[in-house]
Amino acid sequence: MREPLRLALAQINFTVGDIAGNVARILAARSAPPAAGCDLLVTSELSVTGYPPEDLVLKPAFVEDAMAAVGELARATADGGPALVVGSPWAQDGRRYNAVFLLAGGEIVARRFKVDLPNYGVFDEKRVFDVGPMPEVVDFKGWRLGLPICEDVWTPVVTAHLADRGAELMIVPNGSPFEAGKDGQRAALLRDRVRETGVPAIYLNQVGGQDELVFDGASFAVDADGAIVLQMPAFEEAVATIDWRGGQGARRFANGPVGGLPDGLGQIYAAMVLGLRDYVTKNRFPGVVLGLSGGIDSALSAAVAVDALGPDRVWCVMLPSRYTSADSLEDAALCARMLGVRLDEVGIEPAVGAFAQMLGPVFEGRKPDITEENIQSRARGLSLMALSNKFGHMVLTTGNKSEVSVGYATLYGDMCGGYSVLKDLYKTTVFALSDWRNGNRPAGALGPDGPVMPKRVITKPPTAELRENQKDEDSLPPYEVLDDILECLVEQEMAFEEVVARGHEPVTVRRIEHLLYVAEYKRRQAAPGVKISRKIFGRDRRYPITNGFRDAR
Repeated sequence: MREPLRLALAQINFTVGDIAGNVARILAARSAPPAAGCDLLVTSELSVTGYPPEDLVLKPAFVEDAMAAVGELARATADGGPALVVGSPWAQDGRRYNAVFLLAGGEIVARRFKVDLPNYGVFDEKRVFDVGPMPEVVDFKGWRLGLPICEDVWTPVVTAHLADRGAELMIVPNGSPFEAGKDGQRAALLRDRVRETGVPAIYLNQVGGQDELVFDGASFAVDADGAIVLQMPAFEEAVATIDWRGGQGARRFANGPVGGLPDGLGQIYAAMVLGLRDYVTKNRFPGVVLGLSGGIDSALSAAVAVDALGPDRVWCVMLPSRYTSADSLEDAALCARMLGVRLDEVGIEPAVGAFAQMLGPVFEGRKPDITEENIQSRARGLSLMALSNKFGHMVLTTGNKSEVSVGYATLYGDMCGGYSVLKDLYKTTVFALSDWRNGNRPAGALGPDGPVMPKRVITKPPTAELRENQKDEDSLPPYEVLDDILECLVEQEMAFEEVVARGHEPVTVRRIEHLLYVAEYKRRQAAPGVKISRKIFGRDRRYPITNGFRDAR
């Protein structure tokens, strides 16, 4: 009679490249409750190096250090405590693999390589890894385990092979980045693999921010009948235990905690908070500085920053010009008070006047136009960068996906900064999230209870205030129209005729498609930001700058 296994599942916030720190995190999880006394502690994909290591894998010294760390972790298991499942790059016979290891009794008991290397969207694993052979099962305490890695379960080939080899339980280390609604997709695909093979499975995912990617954790287990019998929290580190007793029947797991996950807007907001917190903290910035204009984009950016970092690490600056309204000044001041942040005022008129004097002789005979508007935006960007240089705070840029899609953003002006909280949010979602945050305080948020911005910030017509009585809709369609067209063109890659068939005016679709294409050069210079949608600009969508194609003819 085989003894049941007690498994500890550790979703840990690793830092890419911090091999020593990641090893310490794994060992800390192994020695602390609730993992102490378990048979096996499972960690996520490439846990030794953090995921994704990208071209660090092409550096031999990096892979050598990672391999040495696997040996160190193996030796640590000689103490009789829990065995370990960890992931690391592995070099062998002139090839580099994405590998998973079972470590027990002071040794590397088993080593398996990833077969299905993703090469789409944000993934580029074929660039740095070689395809591994089909994996065999691993024997552990009398049980036959399959160790497919992440993408290996997104198609049925690898799991079918392991089931044919007698696997009784699939343990799947993952580095699966967040997208809105992806938790349901993951659960459906794992249920498919369980249904096809009859083999229950554990899906253990990384948590934390890494550049533009956020890993939401939300690890779970699926029993033989397709039921989710363990659900770990999203967007936070956690260790949970579950008992594996095997045998026949629908239920082979026992005692797994099942918690809830945030709703749609709550998920998006939590991803933004975690992504910003880890970007600032892991890169060792003391805090952030941003322009607080009295508009909704900067108000939401400031709210996310306060929830991520706390009010003491968020510095807001009002940068008024002659076109800044009294309402904007009032709304920015009230927003800062509601968030509890420092607010300074640095007027840009002296800089604008200086540029007018400098450029006046060259501009003589030409009427003011968008050039003068952009000078205002760039004066603000220059001022914020000066504060960043002097005090060390990272500039947080505040543009949204709608604006950046169509080039309604100024290079070296409002696009200036080290990170963009709203980069992958269309304006309509900005409105929805602002309303949501005014009525909800997320778990773990460092900001205040209750509303975080005045209602007028959400309801007043958006404006850049770069000329008299300017409104965004002077230059753009209403955001409900614009965002639907952009969703069709960017996320869904729909043809011109398909977008028009949704009820949009052909002339509007043609214009938006043109603006989308010609703004690519700006987006190449944009700050990184949290991936929320199926296609974030940069990592997911890589269009040429020089591009003669137009679908709308």
